[in-house]
Amino acid sequence: MTVDIVELLRDGRFAEIHELFAPQLRSLVTPEAIESGWSAVVAQYGAFVSAGPAVTEQGTTRIPLEFSDGRLTLVIVVGPNGLGGLQFAPASAAEPIAPWEPPSYVDVERFDEVPLDDVAGTLSLPRGSGPWPAVVTLSGSGSHDRDETIGRNKPLKDIAWGLASRGIAVLRLDKRPQQVATAYDEYAPAVLAAVRLLRQRKDIGPIYLLGHSLGGTIAPRIAAACTDVAGLILLAGGAQPLHRAMVRQFRHIGAPEATVEAVARQADLVDSPDLSPDTPAAELPFGVPASYWLDLRSYDGPATAAALDLPMLLCQGARDYQVTIADDLARWQAKLADRPNVTIRVYDADNHLFFTGSGPSTPAEYEPAQHVDPEVITDIAAWLAG
Repeated sequence: MTVDIVELLRDGRFAEIHELFAPQLRSLVTPEAIESGWSAVVAQYGAFVSAGPAVTEQGTTRIPLEFSDGRLTLVIVVGPNGLGGLQFAPASAAEPIAPWEPPSYVDVERFDEVPLDDVAGTLSLPRGSGPWPAVVTLSGSGSHDRDETIGRNKPLKDIAWGLASRGIAVLRLDKRPQQVATAYDEYAPAVLAAVRLLRQRKDIGPIYLLGHSLGGTIAPRIAAACTDVAGLILLAGGAQPLHRAMVRQFRHIGAPEATVEAVARQADLVDSPDLSPDTPAAELPFGVPASYWLDLRSYDGPATAAALDLPMLLCQGARDYQVTIADDLARWQAKLADRPNVTIRVYDADNHLFFTGSGPSTPAEYEPAQHVDPEVITDIAAWLAG
C-alpha cells in the first residue's frame, strides 16, 4: 500500500488515496485536501523526482522523497481499517529510529525496572527498602505503549526514569483501548488494578496518579472512585471539551478549510441534542462511538477535581497548542487556584510533550529525538517530597 500511495500522489489520483483511509477518517481527509497538500509541496520543493526505500518501524512507514529543489519524507500510518495518517515531514524523518537513550538527569544505578505483567506495565523501582512514594501514569488519548512512544521519543519513560532516580517509584502502563464505551472505561480498569497491585507491596508508600493530556483530564474521575489515591499530577490536562479542542488544533496546524469544516460539523453533532447512542460512529470525531461522547460531554474535569480533598500539581507548557493556557489551564485555575494544596507550574519554553523549544509549536517539532524538560522532573519530585 505504501509504495502505491507515492505513485498515486505522483499521478494526481487523489480520490483513490482518499478511499484508502479508514472509514471514520474519510470525512476529514477529502480528495481536495490531499491534492492541496501535494500541490503545496510541489510549489515549494519543485517537481517530484523519485522515492527512496521505505523504512517501517513501530507501525509507521517513512519514505524519503526527492524533488527537483529539495527533499522531504512522506510519513504513512496504516491501521487495521486502512490509512490512519498521511503527512510530510523533514528529510531527516526518514532516518531509522535510533535506540532511545536516557536523559542526562537519569541515574540508572539508582533503580530497577520490574515488569508487572498482570497490569501490562513496568515499575521503575528505586533500589533500597523504601517504602517509596509511587506514581501511576495515564497516557494521552488513543493507543499508547507504556512509554507513550511518539516517533523517537518516550516522554513517560523520561518521567519514570527521572523520578525513579530521585527515589520515586513509577508504574507506567500500556494503553490499548478496544472499542471502549466511555473515556472512563478507556483508563479506569487498568489504572485501578495498578493501584490495587501497588497497595499490596510493602516497598510502596502513598500512590499518586500522573495523567498526561486526556489522561490528566480523566485522572480526577478515577481518583474519585479510589480511596487509595493520595494526590494528582496533571501534565497538560485538557479541560476544554475534547471535540472543541480538536477543531482548534486543526486550525492551528493549518489544515485545509474543508477539513476544518468537516471536523467542526462532527463537533457540532457531539453538542447537538440529536446525539444519541444510535448515532453512527463514522459521523463523530475519530470514529469513536456516540456513547463515548455522550459520557465525555457530561464530564467536567476541573469541577470533579475541585470536589476532591487531594493535593494536586498542575503543569502546563506555555507553547502547547493542543492543551493551552487560555482554553484549558484557565478552566482548572477557575476551580482550583484558591486551594492551598494545589500547585500550578507553567513552563514558558515547553510544548505539549514538555519538550523545550521556541516559536509557535507544530507537530513537526515532536519528531527529533529529545527529552522531557528537566525542570518538570525536578518540580514533580520536589512536590512529591512535600
